[in-house]
Amino acid sequence: MNTVVNQIGDLAGAGERMIERLRRKAFLPESRKGLNVRLGIAEAAQLLGCSTNRIRMAEEDGRLPAAPASETGRRLGYTIPELLHMRAVLGASPARAPLDVPAIIAVQNFKGGVGKSTVTTHLAHYLAVQGYRVLVVDCDSQATTTTLFGFNPHFNVTREETLYPYLSIEPTQADLSYAVKQTPWPNVDLIASNLELFDVEYELAAAGSDGGSVLAARFRKLKNGLAELARDYDVVLLDPPPALGTISLAVMQAANALLVPLAATTPDFCSTVQFLSMMDQVLHQLMGAGIAIDYQFVRLICSKFDANDPSHAMVRAIMEQSFGPALLPVSILDSAEISHAAMRMMTIYELDKPIGTPRTHKRCRANLDEAMQQVEQLVRQGWGRVAPASEEAVIHAAA
Repeated sequence: MNTVVNQIGDLAGAGERMIERLRRKAFLPESRKGLNVRLGIAEAAQLLGCSTNRIRMAEEDGRLPAAPASETGRRLGYTIPELLHMRAVLGASPARAPLDVPAIIAVQNFKGGVGKSTVTTHLAHYLAVQGYRVLVVDCDSQATTTTLFGFNPHFNVTREETLYPYLSIEPTQADLSYAVKQTPWPNVDLIASNLELFDVEYELAAAGSDGGSVLAARFRKLKNGLAELARDYDVVLLDPPPALGTISLAVMQAANALLVPLAATTPDFCSTVQFLSMMDQVLHQLMGAGIAIDYQFVRLICSKFDANDPSHAMVRAIMEQSFGPALLPVSILDSAEISHAAMRMMTIYELDKPIGTPRTHKRCRANLDEAMQQVEQLVRQGWGRVAPASEEAVIHAAA
């Protein structure tokens, strides 16, 4: 084989080894990702929708364990598992009612580089902090989302742990429970991906050339499998490939909501318009073939927005004129803090302290909370529920 062609494999191997080195360095001492986030009592109270006094009273009367403290007596803050226990004790869980349909959201755009995996992972972790049970399904063989969750797709994930055994032409799994992995977040699970998942594309494409009956059956199978798994979750997030392939088509059909990230540049806007046009054609073809498509909502979210760049503001205005209320009002700001966290294979919600300046971190976290809350509200509207009122709001209303 040509020596230059051989060089491609050498480059890939060197890159994979470097990813593993970075992962091991980030997750020492056990080379496993941990969750070291602690929340102060004020932040915990805000998340629980109660006063700090209510938390202290629950600790004093034994309903909650005493607040963890350092040797000097300083409160260390609450971990995410402790916060989830507090929600259960204080009746502050936002979980859906048994008859509410779980939200199955596809985060999709055929344009690469729009922050699709970044949006998926940050949305998952935001929802986790709020107390929801979340399942993330990485359907992209590039496996960026899998990597951000702390798994090296080349060394820690086999083909048998991805969607492949379930979706292949000769399946070896009858349901998707085999693929569910626990993550450092106690209320977030993951179905991981790796490069070998791409084999499904070849198999289904070949099957589709024989009339499409096998292809349609696989579409329905993924939808049924995810619907079965979703019974144990409030929200399922699907991260499909950034291309129109058989897996993307299956994801479109399996989802009951669509979130489209796009960056504030003219090429991204034009590409997204083409994506929406192609989606429209494909969805009508699927429905014409008897494949049901039913979305609770379709929204676009502007990502990587630089408020100091006039061109970004201009493209954002074009988006607003074109998409109207389908464009979520709060954009995700382009922040060095997100990039720095990604270098550590983390999201902002996993950082136990700022990487940059505290001011930059606080501004980035506040923006992400506001942007992700938009999606949370859409989910809750689908359940016929609004955000629970805080104690302060109830007191003021009564007055």
